[in-house]
Amino acid sequence: MTAPRSTPTAGGVATPARPVRFADPKRNAAYWARIERNTAAAPPLTTEQIATLRGIFAPVVASMAKEAA
Repeated sequence: MTAPRSTPTAGGVATPARPVRFADPKRNAAYWARIERNTAAAPPLTTEQIATLRGIFAPVVASMAKEAA
């Protein structure tokens, strides 16, 4: 894979851009289209799952915010 680029998001926090998975652009597009189809077919997260994920990532987000300040 190539190194991902950063793209600005709401709040000014940079997130990595989608990496190039395959050198062939058609194969790469097909790969990401499959990922998007799988994601779209997944059921929504429950409130409990969302709370768990927030608990997991809250310390990371807090430390990144401190580093950015």
